[in-house]
Order: sequence, then structure tokens, then C-alpha cells
Amino acid sequence: MNKLKKIFKHDHSGKETAASSSSAASSSQYASTPAQSNSAAAAPAQSNYASTQPTTQSSTTTSTVDPAQASGVLLTTNYGPITIALYKDQVPKTTRNFATLCATHKYDNVIFHRIIPGFMIQGGDPTGTGTGGKSIYGGKFEDEFDSSLVHSAKGVLSMANSGPNTNGSQFFITLGPTPHLNGKHTVFGQVVDGMEVVDAIGSVRTGEQDRPVKDVMILKTEIF
Repeated sequence: MNKLKKIFKHDHSGKETAASSSSAASSSQYASTPAQSNSAAAAPAQSNYASTQPTTQSSTTTSTVDPAQASGVLLTTNYGPITIALYKDQVPKTTRNFATLCATHKYDNVIFHRIIPGFMIQGGDPTGTGTGGKSIYGGKFEDEFDSSLVHSAKGVLSMANSGPNTNGSQFFITLGPTPHLNGKHTVFGQVVDGMEVVDAIGSVRTGEQDRPVKDVMILKTEIF
């Protein structure tokens, strides 16, 4: 995608340049943004919160792009679109997992089940409970760490887990620097467009277990 190439670059040393989001205006065609929660930040992890959130998914890919070679993903949410660049050269197993789950529609109609203002938004669990989700490798898979990829700013895409080498399908996007997560969660992408959408999602009103009062949902995904 030409747009991705223009706003996100990285060289062989792992260094990157990413243009910040140029628009902070709200999108009226999507959901409005309720008030923020005062919940304290905690590491993205699986919870024991139960939910009956239904999901409808397909196991068949409609993409012509090989997930192993995907350089980015477009997440369309009920708050607007989010474009993410993937670090496929540095953490290929993690990006292949995410891109394949996107290409096979495993994230369609899946909610962001945990949101902590100023910290992160977490999703990717098809059950909507915070306890589910499997990788494409048949279960959990090992962490992939690269010294050039850290939680240094907002918009970082990283894997949620329940401890070392327990990656599945859950992920989170940071709302600010979170250096205490370095070496504990695999960084594998960066928001390059739609950060205003991420910020809007990050400010929704939440209740018990940092769960949004109203559903924040990934409607569909597309890899490129």
C-alpha cells in the first residue's frame, strides 16, 4: 500500500520514522466518545471476567496477500479505521500470527474488552472475556524480542500475555510510553494512521475490570 510506504519507513538497522496522525478531528459517522475512567494501569494480561459477547467469524481468507509477507493491517472499528505497520522482518512469527488471524477474519466483530485511559486498549479475544484466543500455531507461542522495538510511545502494537511465552491472539495498543513492559511483551507493530481513533477508544467510559460500558468493536480487518 503506497500510503503505508509514505508514512512508515524502516531501514535494515531497525530504525524507523513514522509520521504522527495529522487529524485530531472526531468522525461523526462512528460512535461518540464517553467520559474517561479513573482505573489504574496494570500490565496487559488475561483476566477472569466472564462475558456472553457473541462473535461471527470465518476461517477462510479472502486476501490475496501472503500473511507471512504482510507489511500492514487495516482495522476497521465502530469508532473508525486504524492503520498499523507490521515489523515482519524483526518479529516474523508474531506478525505472521496476527496477519493470518486478520486475513481469516478471526478478529471480525471482536471487542476491545479492556481499556485503561493513558495506558492501553486491549482486544483480540474472540470470546470477549479476556481469557480466550489461540494463535495460528495451535496454542501459545514464544516471545520474540528485538532491542530496536520498545514501548516508547503511543500507538505501539504489542502482544498481551499471561507470562513468558504465552502469546495467543490477544494484543494491545499503547496510549503512551510504557517502558516497564519492555522485555515482557512482544512489540510487533505501530499505528501509522488513525491514532485519533485509538485515542477516542482509549477515553471511553469503563466499568468493572476496565471493560467498556458500551461495546468497542473491530468490525473487519484487511492485510496488505
